[in-house]
Amino acid sequence: MSFTSMMKKELTQLEEKRCCRLAELSALVRMNGTIQLRQQRMTLEIVTENPSTARHIFSLIKELYNESPEVLVRKKARLKKNNVYLLRIHAKTQSMLADLHIIQSKQLEPVEGISPQLFTDLNCKRAYLRGAFLAGGSVNNPDSASYHLEIVSTYEDHAVALCELMNQFHLHAKIIERKKGHVVYIKEGDKIGEFLNIIGAHPSLLHFENVRIMKDMRNSVNRLVNCETANLNRTIQAAMRQIENIRKIEQEIGLDQLPVRLREVAEVRVQYPELNLAELGQQIPSGTISKSAVNHRLRKIEEIAKRL
Repeated sequence: MSFTSMMKKELTQLEEKRCCRLAELSALVRMNGTIQLRQQRMTLEIVTENPSTARHIFSLIKELYNESPEVLVRKKARLKKNNVYLLRIHAKTQSMLADLHIIQSKQLEPVEGISPQLFTDLNCKRAYLRGAFLAGGSVNNPDSASYHLEIVSTYEDHAVALCELMNQFHLHAKIIERKKGHVVYIKEGDKIGEFLNIIGAHPSLLHFENVRIMKDMRNSVNRLVNCETANLNRTIQAAMRQIENIRKIEQEIGLDQLPVRLREVAEVRVQYPELNLAELGQQIPSGTISKSAVNHRLRKIEEIAKRL
């Protein structure tokens, strides 16, 4: 089972107040529902591929409106892998859609965006986001290379309103248009974690944060190792160049022709090729010298080697 499927199953098991359940069902119907007119009767059909979401929609309608939707299970036409669950409501359709603030009861016109009348408090907004995720949301497995959470909505006005609702919680959500609709998405790992907390997916949030912490630790260790490796490589290359200069001087004029201070550094450098400049300064026979002093003397030796 994917991380998204586990998360959706978890979300369907939450218990909420009636106003929150109305907001959640409104998002589910708005995003996954279609209205059919048959024999002068209005029928509502809600389609989902997630079995736990289908059960949850059935329970919400049964609890809120005392109606049992007709349930149909079909195979997907192309891949024939997943089932498609269709819930059909024949009675009270118009009053239900009006109660969910999806249509205006008198004019039968759709409500643009998300009706503010759905929200009696902050928890109702959380519930609406939960319903929207159940209807058209997905999130990358936290083990994957990048973080990505998205909710797909068919209608632009609803996607814009959904994005604005998410950003009321400072989630930095954005919108992009695709062939199948408009996508509201979040790319930041910490903001995805906040979204999971907002909609009540707390076990999934713990798993997500645990994986994220482990990834951050691995990345930090890799950065430190790479930094140390780069520093070591630079030290080795510099030491090889310095020893080459010293050998050049030794072959041409002999190290005894160098001033005492330069000769001391040259002899120690040849004896300890693996040490960095600070460690090299501690090996000088006449007394410890600073890193900058060692570097200065080695540059003098390099100048002499270049002249030779």
